[in-house]
Amino acid sequence: MKKERCALVMGGYVNGYSIIQELYDRGVRDIVLLDHDRKPGAYSNKITRFICARATEESVHAELTELGKEYGQVVVYPTDDVHLEVLDALAGKVGSFCFLPINPANLGLCLNKYHQYRCCEALGVPYPKTVPIERVEDAGRILSVPFPVIVKPDKREDLKSDVFRNIVISDRGDYDTQLPRIIAALEQGVPLLASEVVPGDGSNIYAYVGYRSRDGRILNEWTGKKLSQYPDNFGIFASASNQAPPEVLEQGRRLLDGMDIVGIAEPEFKYDARDGRYKLMEINLRSMMWHRVGNISGVNVQYAQYLDAAGLDVPVQVQEKEREIHLVYLKHEIINLLTRPGYHRTFFRNLSGPVSLAFFDRHDLRPFLVDGADTVYEVGVACLKKLGLL
Repeated sequence: MKKERCALVMGGYVNGYSIIQELYDRGVRDIVLLDHDRKPGAYSNKITRFICARATEESVHAELTELGKEYGQVVVYPTDDVHLEVLDALAGKVGSFCFLPINPANLGLCLNKYHQYRCCEALGVPYPKTVPIERVEDAGRILSVPFPVIVKPDKREDLKSDVFRNIVISDRGDYDTQLPRIIAALEQGVPLLASEVVPGDGSNIYAYVGYRSRDGRILNEWTGKKLSQYPDNFGIFASASNQAPPEVLEQGRRLLDGMDIVGIAEPEFKYDARDGRYKLMEINLRSMMWHRVGNISGVNVQYAQYLDAAGLDVPVQVQEKEREIHLVYLKHEIINLLTRPGYHRTFFRNLSGPVSLAFFDRHDLRPFLVDGADTVYEVGVACLKKLGLL
């Protein structure tokens, strides 16, 4: 006889392990992890099994089919855009026994950052001045955006091809220097966007995270802000908190409803001190790296998806805002401390007050220890680079 259901988490890095923690803490015991290699989450005692498979249509289809023989329903949790694209392609084949947190009618379009900005225009949500760069002959349009300019693919491409994640261009000389990389990406058929850089460091970035059901209801939500990024102000999460203004909540809701997004989504905004507005940077249509902020401040968005998949009522949760709670990825903070001049104040501020460490769980120490070993290696490499020895 088949078991009732399982949760399938795709990816065992910080975001994947945080999903595992939340679901397990809420009583879910059948949790399967799928990844192409053994990241820290694969060493967790909270998972039923680890499946080593690449995120391709063929491999994922095969593994989902096998899980479908064992479970009546597989509730899927993607953690990067490659997973979303694969699930979108497989929706017609596995939708009868898999709960996929996507809207197949518009997912491909919603992954496109320029489409996201066009939706901002229609919905009255602020966004930076942006122009599309689709062909080599369009490259000169970058100069129509005031410096500094950030150039990036219109969809996340760096995880599956040899294309930059972003390039920051400070002036005309920078443009001339970076033009060969830009042309190379365009020649590979990767459309780009050129956007003005909103002034301010990584602590000016805010997020709304919500789970929106297939029938168009936002079942739970939370907001927060990044405190710092790694390796610089255009990098990825190092520390974050549960603090954010009401505008972020309102704009996030407007985007999820207005774009008919299904599943877990995270519109990310940057505060622009020039006009006092919160401008959309991008919308992640899956769980991003610091989504555990919601969990530690009282909102279980991942579990909301699980309950919705099971056809059960999702209790409305109110996020704790009275206390400022920090989520810290110690690896990134230590490397920042050692490599970024004057970072010590930020480091100690981020580790003050109520703090939760990414990967740390006193009942499940192996993921933290595995990541700690990797931290030692990466800190060593960072120090050698700083000394000019690498």
